[in-house]
Amino acid sequence: MNRTQTTAPVRIGIIGGGLMGRECASALARWFALVDFPVRAELTAVCELDQSRLDWFKQVPTVRLLSNNHHEFLANPGIDVVYAAVPHHLHESIYLDVLRAGKDLFAEKPFGIDLESARRVRDEAAKLGRFVRVSSEFPFFPGVQRVFQLARCGALGRLLEIRAGFHHSSDLDPSKPINWKRQNKFCGEIGVMGDLGLHVAHVPLRLGWRPASLYAQLQKVITQRPDGKGGTAACDTWDNAIIHTNTPIGDYTIPMTIELKRMAPTEMNTWYLEIIGTDRGARFSTKEPKTLWTYRRDKEQVWERSDLGFATIFPTITGAIFEPGFPDILQQMWAAYIAERAGQLGDRFGCATPDEAVASHKWWRAALESHRTQSVVAST
Repeated sequence: MNRTQTTAPVRIGIIGGGLMGRECASALARWFALVDFPVRAELTAVCELDQSRLDWFKQVPTVRLLSNNHHEFLANPGIDVVYAAVPHHLHESIYLDVLRAGKDLFAEKPFGIDLESARRVRDEAAKLGRFVRVSSEFPFFPGVQRVFQLARCGALGRLLEIRAGFHHSSDLDPSKPINWKRQNKFCGEIGVMGDLGLHVAHVPLRLGWRPASLYAQLQKVITQRPDGKGGTAACDTWDNAIIHTNTPIGDYTIPMTIELKRMAPTEMNTWYLEIIGTDRGARFSTKEPKTLWTYRRDKEQVWERSDLGFATIFPTITGAIFEPGFPDILQQMWAAYIAERAGQLGDRFGCATPDEAVASHKWWRAALESHRTQSVVAST
C-alpha cells in the first residue's frame, strides 16, 4: 500500500489490557523519546473484558474510548491500527474482525492457534489490502542487529552452525496455578513453540534460512496444576522443545538448533542467538543486553567482547553509554511497525511478516510430527 506522511498521528487501539497491553501503552506514551521520528503515534482506545484492567488505562491522557465490546470498539472511526493481545484460540476470529473493520493490524505471535488459522488470517489481510505485522521484540536489541548484519553481509564466511533459543523458568514451580498458556484448547497443540517460537525464528526467517528437515524433542513435565478453585486441572501443553534442523544455506546444508523452554532452571527470560562461520562468529544473549561477543579467524581464535551501549535502530534521547531494556526494545519494535506502515522503514530491520509467521507455524507442525513418529521429517 502506498502511504504518504501526514502531521496527524497514527491512532492506536489495543484489544487486551493485560501485561502486553499495558507495556504497549507505556511505549506509546514515551513516543517523544524517539529522535526525529517521521510519524507520531498515540494510544486512543482500549478494549478489555476485565473492568479493573480497563480502568488502569484511564490514566493515559490520549485514550478517548474504553470498551468491553470489541465490535463496538472496532466500529469507532478514531482507530487506524489495532494491536491485539489475546489468547491464541481467539487470534483468528479477532484478527479477521479487525481486518474486516478496515483497520490495520499489529498481531501477537503465533498469529493463530495453528498453521491453518495463520494462513487464513494472512490470506484475508492480503485480500483486503491491510498492513499487518506480527510482534517479536528480541531482534530489536542492538546486539541481535549486529549479529544479523554480520550474517547478512557474508562476513562470517561459510556458516558452520546456528543456535538460537528462548528460556525461562517460571513453570518449574508445580504450585503455580493453571492459566490459558498451559492448556491446548487455548494456546494450541504446539504449546511452548507457539508461545515463544517466533521470537527465535524471526532472524533466521529474515535471513532466508528455512529448515528442509528437522528432528524434535518435546517435553511435558508437569501435567497437573492447581486450578485456583481448590482442585487441579490438566496441564497438557509442551513445556520444552529442542528442535534440530538441517537448514540449506546457498549450496550447502548446516545444523540449526532451536531451544524453547518454559522449564530452564535459573533463567528469568533469556533470548540468545549464536551464528558460527569459518571466518568469524557472533553471539548475543539478553543476559548481557549491551554486550556482543565475536571472534575472527587468526592464529588464535579468541572470543572478544564489545560493549554496544544504546545503539538502537531508531535513535532516542537516551545516552549511548546506557544499555537498553525490554521497554526500550518494545518501543523500537513499535517504531519499526509505524515506520514501515508509513513507507519510512528504509533498510532497517522490520517486524515479522504474516508470511514469516506462517513459515514458523510450518516448523512447529513438523516438530509435532517428528516427536510423534520419533523421526526426522520434512519441514517445508
